Amino acid sequence: MQLIWRFADMPDEYYFDWLKVAAEEALHFSLLSSHLQSMGYVYGDFSGHDTLWEMVAKTQDDVLARMALVPRTMEARGLDAAPSTRNKLNQVGDAAGAAIIDLILRDEIGHVAIGNRWFAYLCQQRNLDPIQCYADLTLRYKAPKLRAPFNMEARRAAGFSENELQILLDIIDAK
Repeated sequence: MQLIWRFADMPDEYYFDWLKVAAEEALHFSLLSSHLQSMGYVYGDFSGHDTLWEMVAKTQDDVLARMALVPRTMEARGLDAAPSTRNKLNQVGDAAGAAIIDLILRDEIGHVAIGNRWFAYLCQQRNLDPIQCYADLTLRYKAPKLRAPFNMEARRAAGFSENELQILLDIIDAK
């Protein structure tokens, strides 16, 4: 994970947190890859999108932007998408796939929480208001627009503040 070696001068806990995330992401890949193989497919047989990796590239020079826009935006979208993905897998009888999504959701809540922790730390270090800073960074880096549905329970468990969740509700109400 490049955010471990790319961003120097962070507290030791930062590196321990992201090493844990790397291990869990490797597990997720192994589980998904094995599951796909059990169905006659291999990873890469299905199209995907590069939005997360594009944001990783855009934020490569600023740890604050990385924390705001990769775990708190891109990975948090995974929190939002997990329930419908799990339900679709259950509907087609793929209980094993649904169980993998449950495990990934549990771990991703932790990953987003780690992003939230280090975003808050960096805002405090730089004397920035987290909500305004996040809004500014989403504009500067042209982050994807947030859109419903939002998994408020998972976002709350990942450490989003009630003020941040209200902003998401305002997005829903604006539609």
